Amino acid sequence: MIKYRRRFPKGNQTRNIVIGLFTCALASPALAAPAQRTFAEAFFIARRADGGLEVLGSVVIWLLLAMSVFGIGLIVSMAVANRRRTILPDDVVQRIGKPLKAGQYEKAIAVAKADGSYFGRVMSGGLKQSPHGYEAMVRGLEQVAAEETTIRFRRIELLNVLGQVSPMIGLFGTVYGMILAFSAIVASGGAADPVMLAGGIGTALTTTFWGLVVAIPALAGYALIRNRIDELTIEATLQAEELVAPFRPVDAEMKQTT
Repeated sequence: MIKYRRRFPKGNQTRNIVIGLFTCALASPALAAPAQRTFAEAFFIARRADGGLEVLGSVVIWLLLAMSVFGIGLIVSMAVANRRRTILPDDVVQRIGKPLKAGQYEKAIAVAKADGSYFGRVMSGGLKQSPHGYEAMVRGLEQVAAEETTIRFRRIELLNVLGQVSPMIGLFGTVYGMILAFSAIVASGGAADPVMLAGGIGTALTTTFWGLVVAIPALAGYALIRNRIDELTIEATLQAEELVAPFRPVDAEMKQTT
């Protein structure tokens, strides 16, 4: 019994040592292995095959991210600036139309001049030419309408530029990523490990992804806002011509009816 009691602690100690060594052997590869990249990190940071930061690829990704935020803000800003309230407000049409019908031309001119909407500026340009006759008024409002429409189209042109340039930047990142992948193949003598190719291919695909993320909303927003501007400006110009129609000479009306 005495020998058994002496041997048991030794066997128990040996067993604990074996278990400890086995646990360390299992844990050591996990500790030595590099931290795995998360799915979200792959879309924001470009890394090399050894886990290091790929500077140029990351710069392209973050440039496209900044362009995406800027594009969304520009779409919202242009949509607000070209809504119906800023182009053809109904209250301004009434405030200009009533004085014109009542013969209060100075009041109508003052209201049109004070209003900053597209319709107000068009009416102001036409009513300023009232001393020169109806034809001069029509030419005046059409000239102002063309100028104001051009200004609005020029402002949203930045969305078109953004939509055209961002895929090119993404393509730059794509070409750069493929160069990295082929460089890994050359460095390995034609038998590259797929892990060595993953960094370059990941950079190529990520930059392509962000280039499309920037381009698609920018081009869609540009098309929608441009069509909206075209629709509202034409409607405002026709409304302005309708308001100045009473200034048309009677002889011109008779010729038009005959």
